[in-house]
Amino acid sequence: MAEVKFRVPKTNFIELPDCEPIPILYEDRSVIAIDKPPGWLLAPVAWQNTSRNLQAAIESSIAGRDFWARSRGLKFLRHVHRLDADTSGVLLFAKSPGAVKMFFELFETRKMEKTYLAVAVGAPKQNEWTCKLKLAPDKKRFRTMKVDARFGKESETHFKTLETRGKFSLIEARPVTGRTHQIRVHLLESGLPIVGDELYGKLQGNLPLGLRAVALAYSDPYTKRRVEIHAPVESFLKEFGFAPPV
Repeated sequence: MAEVKFRVPKTNFIELPDCEPIPILYEDRSVIAIDKPPGWLLAPVAWQNTSRNLQAAIESSIAGRDFWARSRGLKFLRHVHRLDADTSGVLLFAKSPGAVKMFFELFETRKMEKTYLAVAVGAPKQNEWTCKLKLAPDKKRFRTMKVDARFGKESETHFKTLETRGKFSLIEARPVTGRTHQIRVHLLESGLPIVGDELYGKLQGNLPLGLRAVALAYSDPYTKRRVEIHAPVESFLKEFGFAPPV
């Protein structure tokens, strides 16, 4: 009698030690997009200053043949862009070195459409505006950026006010460039510091950083079809007192 083989279905999340399952938002032959939780760093694997190194944890999980990776036959997975440690939301990983190069190029050539939601303190003076202030590392404050018209790199973010409720405003941010802390500094310079931002913003009780990556959209470099990836927003909005979209 012939042996019957059953195909075990893949999980729709990544399981890492000491962490709630991380949802997989999108997957195809070349990439996986996850809903990154806050608190995870995207540092080089050799960087040992934290146990919350997301890339290192994923590589360790793959090497250990954990089920989520084994069920996919995964031997490689690497992030192709970054989110700040306390920023949650859509984070894209490539399944091969070749795909890393292709998707990194999409970000570098500004062909990747990125959308964030930010909760800021204050009321914007206009419904839509663009900030093009150049940014550079602030040598006087470790791990921070500053506006530097002379030596800074070109930076551009489009903003749109979605709602103002009490002392908080919900703002959609679409960064064109990808500078470190770009949205956070550009909003600060617009007079709208992000809630819970210990570097540039205003701490409000126990509220976390009010910044979430909610969407990526691009033309797939292999198939040329348009891909749109969205992260859920209901819990994020509720935490800051905003109603989820109908």
